[in-house]
Amino acid sequence: MRDRERARRQLGVIARVLQAARDAGIPLWLRGGWAMDFFLGEVTRDHGDIDWFAWARDAPALAGLLTRLGHTPVPGPPADLQLDFAEDGLDSSFTLIDRDAAGRVTVAGGPWAGTPWPDGLLGTEPGRIGALRAPIVAPHAQIEIKRMMPVWDPARPRRAKDAEDIARLEAALRPRTVG
Repeated sequence: MRDRERARRQLGVIARVLQAARDAGIPLWLRGGWAMDFFLGEVTRDHGDIDWFAWARDAPALAGLLTRLGHTPVPGPPADLQLDFAEDGLDSSFTLIDRDAAGRVTVAGGPWAGTPWPDGLLGTEPGRIGALRAPIVAPHAQIEIKRMMPVWDPARPRRAKDAEDIARLEAALRPRTVG
């Protein structure tokens, strides 16, 4: 059974963070399960957290903005790789990205610094759930990330929810036949 109250609260966090970031000139993109749901236009499953991408150059301003919104920093991965925050029991993770000399979007820090993310990562239309629009990771890039994460990081096992997300995204991307 889906936790509708938690999803409602998470959507509220997404809306508040996006509006504050827009007002501050800080671009953000949803990634992970919420990016999938915004692409599909509906909440398809429970989400343990809210995953985002943000430019590394914006990390100090983003951290200040989140603190002003009432979010508390949470210890986690190296600060040059990811910023983790919680608000009222809801977790948000901001994976930091950069660009290399060729203009590709790359991992900003940590042991994989400089490694390119999939091509076209940020090149898609915003997604929507109801009236809320949000920049999202491109669905084809999301599929690649979910398929490759256990290869890129063998400490991360394959998860059933990732296989289900891949199947949902692939089904939505398939051309529709008119019968």
